[in-house]
Amino acid sequence: MRLFKKDYSTYTDEDLMRSFVGGDRMAFEQIYERYEQFMVNFFYRKLWNDRIKAEDFTHDLFTKIIDKPESFDLNRNFKTWLFSVANNMCKNEYKKQEVRKNTGYDVPEGVEAKDGAILPDKAVDKSNFAEQLKIELSKLNDKHREVFMLRHFEGLSLNEIAETLEINAGTVKSRLHHATKALAEKLAVFRKTMI
Repeated sequence: MRLFKKDYSTYTDEDLMRSFVGGDRMAFEQIYERYEQFMVNFFYRKLWNDRIKAEDFTHDLFTKIIDKPESFDLNRNFKTWLFSVANNMCKNEYKKQEVRKNTGYDVPEGVEAKDGAILPDKAVDKSNFAEQLKIELSKLNDKHREVFMLRHFEGLSLNEIAETLEINAGTVKSRLHHATKALAEKLAVFRKTMI
């Protein structure tokens, strides 16, 4: 009799976690492959652009999953649950470092023109924009900045943000609107130069 290897790539995250909770260690390997680099990048932006800390936190996050896979509620969306756990880890770190008020996300590297060609003056404008965006983001209150970054830099949907932060979708929309409006006003000078 010939045994066939399971094709975990066709499993949903939730199916993988069900299999893992049931004792299938290979299911965890697939979860790890899907989310490891994603979470390193998340922690990197949340934890002061410290690559070593980001890698350590990612390792700790997946260790928590290995140690207590049953802590995942099988009726929840895995991605939003993972972000909730990671977000709480960051909050605990902020408290531990006693710098919660001075922390924030950083602007992701590698912002480029759509066609990939950057004219010298446009490159300067983009660099200035990125630097100014970083400054203005740091001026937003934590709640508005967090929602803006989860939406625009992590790519979460409004519902995923709501579930991650354990707030309702209306609150997410309100905070996102406020953050976007405040940033648009502060960065209005770049509208013409970035076109």
